[in-house]
Amino acid sequence: MKKADEMVEIIAVVRMNRMNETKRALSEIGLPAFSACKVMGRGKGKVDYLLLKGAEAGYDEAISQLGPGPKLFPKRLLIIVVPTKLKDKVIRAIIRINQTGEPGDGKIFVLPVSNVCRVRTGETDLVALA
Repeated sequence: MKKADEMVEIIAVVRMNRMNETKRALSEIGLPAFSACKVMGRGKGKVDYLLLKGAEAGYDEAISQLGPGPKLFPKRLLIIVVPTKLKDKVIRAIIRINQTGEPGDGKIFVLPVSNVCRVRTGETDLVALA
């Protein structure tokens, strides 16, 4: 049985409008299972002027996203745990779909995984990922 130190957690922050394509790309490389959630955030880049324009036009959703203070933008947060040997393949797929060359394309973080356990069966390590 292979140990958990042979796994990594990939956390990716991507644009919401690229989520369906990202899901498809991950499935095509053999990763149909992962977690995702809606998040709000910002990098150090400039303000999204389309969102600002929407707020100025009176659109409630745009106004609520701008709020007072630093502007936050809707993103998707993906959490994927894979064997280390698949790490580069997953990262390439995420970049291929989400890279536009514009600020706001996102970030990818890679962390070591020390343990994993499937709750239903109690299986551990790489077996719990299969």
